[in-house]
Amino acid sequence: MDVREVGTVLEVGDGIARVYGLSNIMSGEMVEFPNGAIGLAFNLEEKSVGVIILGDYLSIAEGDEVKALGTLLSVPAGDAVIGRVLDPLGNPLDGKGPVNATVSRPVEIIAAGVAERQPVHEPMQTGIKAIDAMTPVGRGQRELIIGDRKTGKTAVAIDAIINQKGKGVKCFYVAVGQKDSSVALVIDALTKAGAMDYTTVIVSGASAPAPLQYVAPYAGTAMAEHFMYNGGHALIVYDDLSKQAVAYRQLSLLMRRPPGREAFPGDVFYCHSRLLERSAKLSKELGGGSLTSLPIIETLEGEVSAYIPTNVISITDGQIYLQPDLFFAGIRPAMNVGISVSRVGGNAQIKAMKKVAGGLRLDLAAFRELEAFAQLGTELDPATQAKLDRGYRMVELLKQSQYQPMDVAEQVISIYAGTRGHLDDIAVTRVKDFETGLLQYVKDRKPELLKQIRDVADLTSEIEESIKSAIAAFKASFK
Repeated sequence: MDVREVGTVLEVGDGIARVYGLSNIMSGEMVEFPNGAIGLAFNLEEKSVGVIILGDYLSIAEGDEVKALGTLLSVPAGDAVIGRVLDPLGNPLDGKGPVNATVSRPVEIIAAGVAERQPVHEPMQTGIKAIDAMTPVGRGQRELIIGDRKTGKTAVAIDAIINQKGKGVKCFYVAVGQKDSSVALVIDALTKAGAMDYTTVIVSGASAPAPLQYVAPYAGTAMAEHFMYNGGHALIVYDDLSKQAVAYRQLSLLMRRPPGREAFPGDVFYCHSRLLERSAKLSKELGGGSLTSLPIIETLEGEVSAYIPTNVISITDGQIYLQPDLFFAGIRPAMNVGISVSRVGGNAQIKAMKKVAGGLRLDLAAFRELEAFAQLGTELDPATQAKLDRGYRMVELLKQSQYQPMDVAEQVISIYAGTRGHLDDIAVTRVKDFETGLLQYVKDRKPELLKQIRDVADLTSEIEESIKSAIAAFKASFK
């Protein structure tokens, strides 16, 4: 016998339905409509249940019978999802046939507690010099990427995914409310870089109903958690959470929940905190796996103190703030060094990088101040002028092309050349050429130096001498 509780649809529209008669249903339980669409119990009211519909709500009519399924929403997980493009329910969108997953995980779980975690101490290299040197990201950290539209937020995240090649990190890219053309470009870039072999893309585009956009980040996290709890390492990018918050606001207002600031519901903070708290570095007893997340938030006119940006800043362990005026001035990644922080700091860097880039942030911040002062056209003393000149060269050195992440050993050599003054006599316009030439020279003539930096991961006096001699030897031939 199949005994189920059934109810009747009272009204339906805009991705939600009101259902009468499901008196024993629990919050978050799945229900099934006659057309096969799945719904989630979202609002439990006295006389009816508010259900959000994950799928086609246009063919559901008033009076339809609704079955309570008695289960929670879960998605396929494990190796079967790697390399696929899926929707938030785990259905394939890439035309490569069904997902034959043997495991599935519930979309909503309670995050690991304090005792089950350990501090972040391993680097998660993004391959971007400016970030790895000044706002390093560690495995198990949550680093927010924030900025206006078209400032290169997605590019930073994609570079980080491409840089995980061969490092045993599974990557997940969750596109929420993005244009389908933008997502296609991202998938194309990942495929060309050979990153789709270890990456899963979860798409809930701009045309997807609000309930799917709301569920997408949780679904992606559930797939990524499978690797974390099995002792592996995963990286997840949410692009972007401001669109998810808008979808959640839409659902809440349709469900007649009371609006708060900027018409968002009172629990929009909880919506993001329960998502981002699931990223962690697990304790040794639990296998020491990690889930690193790079949430993306889009600001309007650089307004970092708006509701959703401040919420997410207070949940994450640091932020990378990208600024339009730097972007248009050709400084890419357009990172504002003053506002960007990493609350894990040097723990997420190898010792060599820590020693090389130690004072870099302060130097650049001081340079920005000096630069503003120098614009007044005052006469500068030689020491100040020297500081300015080095600042211009460091800014030039930290520029990096899109989809070209750099190995950490190369970053160390490049930044060493800048911070130790080896570029001071090179024209600012030639800094890029000098860096490219120097790294090529080291790769061709002294590959053992790069290997040594990777293996030792520290700047010993011996390694420092080797770097110095390599720079001097190349400089002699540099025209």
